[in-house]
Amino acid sequence: MVNDALAEAEGRMKGAVSTLEDDLASIRTGRAAPALVERLHVDYYGTATPLVQLATIAAPEIRLLTIRPFDPGSLKDIERAIQASDLGLTPNSDGKMIRLAIPPLTEERRHELVRVVRNRLEEARIAVRNVRRDVHNDLRELEREKLISKDELERGERQLQELTDHYIEQVNEAGQRKEREVLEV
Repeated sequence: MVNDALAEAEGRMKGAVSTLEDDLASIRTGRAAPALVERLHVDYYGTATPLVQLATIAAPEIRLLTIRPFDPGSLKDIERAIQASDLGLTPNSDGKMIRLAIPPLTEERRHELVRVVRNRLEEARIAVRNVRRDVHNDLRELEREKLISKDELERGERQLQELTDHYIEQVNEAGQRKEREVLEV
């Protein structure tokens, strides 16, 4: 029972770290990365569809993204979605493909992005700690109902804390990588 609870905790904590990494990938840095626009939702025939499902996205140069829609009729919709987003990028279209030039970030914008990264890191840490709290309460409940012994409870709590420390460290490492990337000129 303790192992089941720990396995559940590990799965949920892994999910929190994975979500954080996806969020961090969508934060703009000075370099072009397809992840920057992949999750951008485009109004495609009345349905909000992620851009990655509508087009091939590539980064042929360090400061350029190209978007080639599978359906040429969706080109205007993709352009509108990019302009409406908070990316601050202007799409250039030749009728078949959209080019997005990624301008270098100003020092002020870099520091704003670092603050955004730190907020996302704190949200991920809170998510991991919430998982720990939930599983810890489950373990205590099992012990109260005499389904596990006091020793099993203590061993489970210790392992749960080690698991929490491991995933908090992963969150911190992901944040440090992203901060270095954002501050890189």
